[in-house]
Amino acid sequence: MDLISQISPEQPVLIAGPTASGKSALALEIALRQGGVILNADAIQVFANWRVLTARPSAEDEAQARHLLYGHIAGDAEYSVGHWLREVTPLLAGQRPIIVGGTGLYFTALTQGLANIPATPPEVRALADQRLLKEGREVLLAELDAETRAAIDTLNPMRVQRAWEVLHSTGKGIKAWQAETPPPLLPLAAAFPVLFDVDKDWLNTRIARRFDLMLDQGALDEAEANLPDWDPSHLSAKAIGAPELIAHLQGNLSLDQAREAATIATRQFAKRQRTWFRSKMKDWHAYRP
Repeated sequence: MDLISQISPEQPVLIAGPTASGKSALALEIALRQGGVILNADAIQVFANWRVLTARPSAEDEAQARHLLYGHIAGDAEYSVGHWLREVTPLLAGQRPIIVGGTGLYFTALTQGLANIPATPPEVRALADQRLLKEGREVLLAELDAETRAAIDTLNPMRVQRAWEVLHSTGKGIKAWQAETPPPLLPLAAAFPVLFDVDKDWLNTRIARRFDLMLDQGALDEAEANLPDWDPSHLSAKAIGAPELIAHLQGNLSLDQAREAATIATRQFAKRQRTWFRSKMKDWHAYRP
């Protein structure tokens, strides 16, 4: 029995997994066989300024099934899990949702609830950006409360910075805020959750092949279009491969060096994703394509 035959056509579907594992293809196959609207749960695929480099679904895929929450946010805008939850909430009551992406925090917030943490003041964000750039992740990490350090992905600079901003602006750690979390919008038991649990070597081969394909599809042209307004502090600038291709265009890396650096960065990111998913999503249906 294949995976899709185990899913009720009325059941919401959650599809998580590391980058380049084939999540979007599975989401499209489910939509075509059973119906449903595909909703993005990737923190970088929401941005309009990167399509090729973030591996957003192609125009051909989008023509076959309805896709929402892709490429609808300006590249210089702020976007957070709170923004995403507010956008996805009304969509849950419509056509059967097939929610797919690699941002584990989005799925956790959706299925376990999200703490109502106040927005970070701009001056605190600017200070955090500056300190992360000049002093590094470890310095901010050392200033967090012990409960928060034990709860977050300490190797992820974005998570560390976010935790530091919350503590600095509210006087209370993220872990304490999470203790006051409201009920989830979509409990895990009400959905069919799928986790891509793939072999490391298989995935690394796909990562290397996919970055070459992105270059063939115009990723360098896309980077060139982003060059005039490039700001590494923007969340959209965290698109893997973007800093490397921008560095190439600025004359700091050869294209081969940029390709190698981007491939290494993608492998490292995928490793962090796999570790996070395996620790947080033990109750999901493991899937190997």
